[in-house]
Amino acid sequence: MSRLRRRLFDSAIRALTRPRGTYDLVLPNDLDNLRRYIRKGDVVLVDGDQRISQVIKYLTQSSWSHVAMYVGDEIIKRFPSRREELLATHGDDASHMVVEALVESGVTTNPLVKYGRMNLRICRPHGLRRDDLQRVLDEVVGQLGIAYDLQNVLDLLRYFLPVSLIPRRFRRRALEVGSGVPTEVICSSLIARAFQNVGFPILPVANAGDAPTLQTWAGALLRRRLPYPALFHRQAPTLITPRDFDLSPYFAIVKFNAIEAQRFDYRRIRWA
Repeated sequence: MSRLRRRLFDSAIRALTRPRGTYDLVLPNDLDNLRRYIRKGDVVLVDGDQRISQVIKYLTQSSWSHVAMYVGDEIIKRFPSRREELLATHGDDASHMVVEALVESGVTTNPLVKYGRMNLRICRPHGLRRDDLQRVLDEVVGQLGIAYDLQNVLDLLRYFLPVSLIPRRFRRRALEVGSGVPTEVICSSLIARAFQNVGFPILPVANAGDAPTLQTWAGALLRRRLPYPALFHRQAPTLITPRDFDLSPYFAIVKFNAIEAQRFDYRRIRWA
């Protein structure tokens, strides 16, 4: 049975990781600016180019299908024995690495430039303390080699159906299931758990009776007012999706593709 199960998983992985027929890159990325502006601990949201990307985007009603964490040169610093190999394979990009959980290879590292030809968004945690940032990096890097939750692959495969056949109430539920084994992860739970373990919020659930407004719910953190007016509850890491980092008021959006404001004059544009 285990051999049959393995073959089923392999078939599912091949089906879900097959490249999409077409890919719409909305705006070419300025990779030099990306390397210049991104910082360790930033969350990289990706509009992926695989079939599984379409499934996740549909289920979460989002533009983003994958999430990774930028760790910069942490890999070559922490693993000196791999330094020569990484430099030989990636060159200068070995100092610009991300940690991510992939269906086909589990938790692994890749150069940031891997996603240079895809739609990206960089999310930066507001006011994350240096010691907590170090703990987040320690935990994410410490997960290298952990397997991807293959049960989640089968759960997603069940939803690889025409849009009209999936009831709306079941869409997010598809991302909630899985094996539940703590030594297996999906891409967003890897990063969500690291932030939650230092008490950093993503999209916490507040007590219904508190009825917090956005000002009290999010603004308190920015104004450093304690205690907070609402009681927050952590979400299960497996319920966090790439979209949640985008919507979270606790993460800033870094516009690395932004034009130079001082040189931009919209009045000089020649419209067709």
